[in-house]
Amino acid sequence: MKKISTIHIALIISLLGMIACDKNFVKTNTDPVSLTSIDPIYLFANAQRLAVHRTVDYQAAIVQQIITPQPGSLAGGNYNQATDIQTTLAFDSLYPGPVKYLTDVLNQTKGNAARSNLYNMARILKAYIFELLVDIYGDVPYSQAGQAYLGGLYLPKYDNASDIYDDILKELTQATAALDATKQIETQELFYAGNIAQWKKLGNSLLLRTAMRLTKVDPAKAQANAAVALNPANGGLIETIADNTRFLTSSVFDNVFVERFHAAERGNYYMAAPFVDYLKSTNDPRLSQIAVKYQFPANALGATGTEDTTIAHQNGMPLGYNASTLATAPGFPGAIGGGYAYSQPNRRTISALTSPAFLVSASQTLLLEAEAAQRGWTTGNAATLYAAGVKADMDQFTQYTGTTTIAIPAAIQAAYLAANPFNPATALQQINTQYWISSYINWDEAWANFRRSGFPVLTPNPYPQADPDVKGGFIHRLSYPDRELSVNTANVNAAIAQQGPDILSTRIFWDKP
Repeated sequence: MKKISTIHIALIISLLGMIACDKNFVKTNTDPVSLTSIDPIYLFANAQRLAVHRTVDYQAAIVQQIITPQPGSLAGGNYNQATDIQTTLAFDSLYPGPVKYLTDVLNQTKGNAARSNLYNMARILKAYIFELLVDIYGDVPYSQAGQAYLGGLYLPKYDNASDIYDDILKELTQATAALDATKQIETQELFYAGNIAQWKKLGNSLLLRTAMRLTKVDPAKAQANAAVALNPANGGLIETIADNTRFLTSSVFDNVFVERFHAAERGNYYMAAPFVDYLKSTNDPRLSQIAVKYQFPANALGATGTEDTTIAHQNGMPLGYNASTLATAPGFPGAIGGGYAYSQPNRRTISALTSPAFLVSASQTLLLEAEAAQRGWTTGNAATLYAAGVKADMDQFTQYTGTTTIAIPAAIQAAYLAANPFNPATALQQINTQYWISSYINWDEAWANFRRSGFPVLTPNPYPQADPDVKGGFIHRLSYPDRELSVNTANVNAAIAQQGPDILSTRIFWDKP
């Protein structure tokens, strides 16, 4: 028998020790506290929360509902100037937020029959997010977006905006049809607690919204897709405020749309004169809920002094001025309480931090239906749908959960409609002007529909130091982030070569004069 040396014995003992250690290797080297996997419904819920992004400094100013005279980091739509810190907000919040999470959700649930509803809800929300991105920038990363971890794609290509829209239409149509109430209900999602009927209405309402974007560039495609959305057999549309798509906020997750009105810059934001003047001209009861004149505009809520919400007393800030020249504006009411004696967003009601953030509303959808009826695309009655859309927006005020409960009584609603009756001769202007009002705070949508429809009729911001390409005109898109231009250079340059200069006046594909 061969003799085993001392060295061999030591080696065997060492190997046995290693094997023994290996038995518990995974357990020993696994963090007992950290998550190793997460249910995709939580990723989806986070994507829903992050779908709300700040839009006040460009979109709200472009549609002339909110304005600030301040320069620096607040300069944007108020001055018709490109400011990277503001133009990049949507890109920098939506890609690392909802796009990333939804890409992961889709990867985890694709082909999983048990989670098919979550998979299709994610397709619908992804379509919403990318419609936002296209409407803001035009060509954007789409087919390779969110693939850094899953596919190692760190510098995604920019897809043609029109092609993205085609895929959005497909995704909304297919995903909405595939939702199935007999399968697992995802009760932990944040919009409808998994209610499939309501999700179908959201999918169809987004399909109608997307289709209507194409009314100028491709009316046949617009009509064909609108017909699918309008067909009751496909699940219906959001037509009552109970079905509004909204993110319910709290003291932990506040309403990002309006947080600027409560923070350190609160004394710098005012209701814009075109919006206030229009609402006053029609004696619109919504103005008393939207606007207020604070005695001390720069103070935190509770220390603002007297609060005047009387419609006749509201006074919007004119466009075209900065903090240095505002005192020369006709009828300048003076400085007061750390700000100016102009109307501001009402922080107790519709602009409360804890009020819901509305993404798709019954009012918006009914008004799009009214336009489709006016165009002869549906058998619905345009006048009836118009009135229902206006009433739905006024009814929606009961869903704002600020420190003051608000409601516009039915009698006042009826009086407003009687004083401002539907006129078939000016129907498209009336419908889309009401859409502008209904989209107050939902400024992405207000801006998109303004470009799409040409209404309301607004006068371009006359700010004298506007960027040359938009001086005397309107902003039609926001410029790409400087970071993208320096890091993802080749792909951004390819998009610019295809779409047009990376400036504020370049129109995206559906935005035709």
